[in-house]
Amino acid sequence: MLKKSFALFLLLSFLTVSFPAQAKFTYPPAHRSDQVDDFHGVKVPDPYRWMEDTESADTRAWIEAENKLTESYLEKIPQREKIKERLTELWNYERYSAPSKVADGFYIYSKNDGLQNQSVLYRANSVSDEGKIFFDPNKILADGTAALSGSNFTDDGKLWAYGVAIAGSDRTEWHVMDTATGKLLPDTLAPNRQGVSAWSKDNSGFYYSSYAPTKKGEELKENTFFQKIYYHKLGTPQSDDYVVYERPDNKEYFSGAEISEDGNWLIITVGKGTERMNMVYFKNLKMDKAPILPLIENLDNSWNFIGNDGSTFYFQTDKDATRGKIVKVNVLAREHKFADVIPQTADSIAGVNLLDNDKLVVNYLHDAHTLIKIFTTDGKFVRDVKLPGIGSAGGFGGKRKDSETFYSYSSFNAPPTIYSYDMKTGASKLFRKSNVKFDSSQYEVKEVFYPSKDGTKIPMFLTYKKGIKLDGTNPTLLYGYGGFNIAMTPGFSVARVGWLEMGGVYAVACLRGGSEYGKDWWTGGSRLKKQNVFDDFAWAAKWLIANKYTSTPKLAINGGSNGGLLVGATLNQHPDLFGAAVPQVGVMDMLRFDKFTIGWAWRSDYGNPTDAADFKAMYAYSPYHNAKRGTKYPPVLVTTADHDDRVFPAHSFKYTAAMQYAQAGDAPVLIRIQTRGGHGAGLPTTLAIQQQADIYAFLVKALNMK
Repeated sequence: MLKKSFALFLLLSFLTVSFPAQAKFTYPPAHRSDQVDDFHGVKVPDPYRWMEDTESADTRAWIEAENKLTESYLEKIPQREKIKERLTELWNYERYSAPSKVADGFYIYSKNDGLQNQSVLYRANSVSDEGKIFFDPNKILADGTAALSGSNFTDDGKLWAYGVAIAGSDRTEWHVMDTATGKLLPDTLAPNRQGVSAWSKDNSGFYYSSYAPTKKGEELKENTFFQKIYYHKLGTPQSDDYVVYERPDNKEYFSGAEISEDGNWLIITVGKGTERMNMVYFKNLKMDKAPILPLIENLDNSWNFIGNDGSTFYFQTDKDATRGKIVKVNVLAREHKFADVIPQTADSIAGVNLLDNDKLVVNYLHDAHTLIKIFTTDGKFVRDVKLPGIGSAGGFGGKRKDSETFYSYSSFNAPPTIYSYDMKTGASKLFRKSNVKFDSSQYEVKEVFYPSKDGTKIPMFLTYKKGIKLDGTNPTLLYGYGGFNIAMTPGFSVARVGWLEMGGVYAVACLRGGSEYGKDWWTGGSRLKKQNVFDDFAWAAKWLIANKYTSTPKLAINGGSNGGLLVGATLNQHPDLFGAAVPQVGVMDMLRFDKFTIGWAWRSDYGNPTDAADFKAMYAYSPYHNAKRGTKYPPVLVTTADHDDRVFPAHSFKYTAAMQYAQAGDAPVLIRIQTRGGHGAGLPTTLAIQQQADIYAFLVKALNMK
């Protein structure tokens, strides 16, 4: 007997199963306190402040009851298990990273056999060698919640510093391994928000950025300030590490260090918050007791160090070029004069690599998809790298002398494919191709442009099965982010394949607040202009409906982290526009986001509640504060994790309680709280599949998919 297709199964199921109108939900008790705060003369209630004590008996009881309610709802959806089975089948394919050359005869790459909770690192003697297992994070903890979260090899490949994060935490513990024997050295960095950034060329030690230790039990809440750059000498305890650079003048400064490839220079960058703007300092490592000297001492622009020719440094910057350009400067000259190497174009620069001695590989964003161009270090155009289509390409890593490099290409309907690239001839050669169990030729990717509320043209990518009818009946999942200078570019997600096979349209709107069109695009959607982002998202939905890709009862919105805020705010402002909403690990309380862990750094994007103008703007869209009592909201599924130490989970707790209290309709407002999980990074495959199956099952019912 032929096996039924996934889409056919869903269709037949809905021929036999119907969902009557849902009775109004009875939610777990969540008492409302009389907590009120005064912001610039405005009295702001915060009735669920008690949920910020995530370990209290009341909060733990509420979490347990909410998870039971959500599970009881999801387990009654007959398609849930079948969705999980198909996602598991889709996920079960070998996937690789592009190989990276550590040293002569030493290549490293990651591989996942399919359903391994974490990808495994392999070591190979050449790019044609399959190699052997080098490091398997799956062996650290039986439940698969330990993940590799940081990697740094010495130039000769003899030593490796690596970070391990547990349960999705941003806090990593670092170790050092002898790569020849696999034995660990005694050198260990205790868990913290930290990263090893550069090894000394003689392998005697390394530089890393870190904070003072967090109080035990306060890892989810305590603010982290005064980051410092330390140097650790091998064979000594961490307590002996000395401070290389610190800024006691401003507790919010971030600092990072790197060493130029020739080993002659230490480059220090200093930034504040999440803005792509930084200062630059440098030190001559070949001079005894050389001072740290300033190169850039303001936070007006971004400066990304690319490489150097002696004392001539190359930078990617947005100074006088909002979409980016490449400049050079002699750091030893009496006056630092920056000269353009590659001037600004109509496309924004996403990144630059220096290879083949004098070749700059420039990754441009053209209407949010990748273009790769190669120039010499004197600005002469060499060639374009031809890509298969509208998608994203990344990689081109290696040392400056390397003439062979690798890059990966993917799109919404194209699984990652890895190519080798010859810098001298410009030839791309297929290296590895993913074998996902679906027919990508049945689906197409289309880029459209729609006007936002103020007339700004916004790009949006649409992916769907070829031949769909534009009759307003297609279930559609609209995804967005819109913040922190992060671009939404075409990329493959095996989880989205399940949605496409179910007959769904997948739409990604490239909202202001990202970096799709450079610095101005970001500032057009941040701080006092943040409302533009929500308008961009809502008008994407209106365009999809007007052009009959979908209709309100068939349209769901989704986003995570800043995208969770996006979904919550847009839903509050347009409760009648959507058929369902799934905000994930969202920033939902805009008046207290800066009180926990690293949240203060987001003021550069959101503003500061202590500023009257910022407060007025944030209070107007804060999802928690704008859940309006008596409103009929569509079905909502909130997701978070109990170990999220980036976006404090109480954001989602408070928002859910407020929405449940506000809901006047019969549609459910549910929350799914992942245990042993964090903000999303390092989530074990088994848990990722279950979470996605639960989301799709929720949407199948909410959108009445047939």
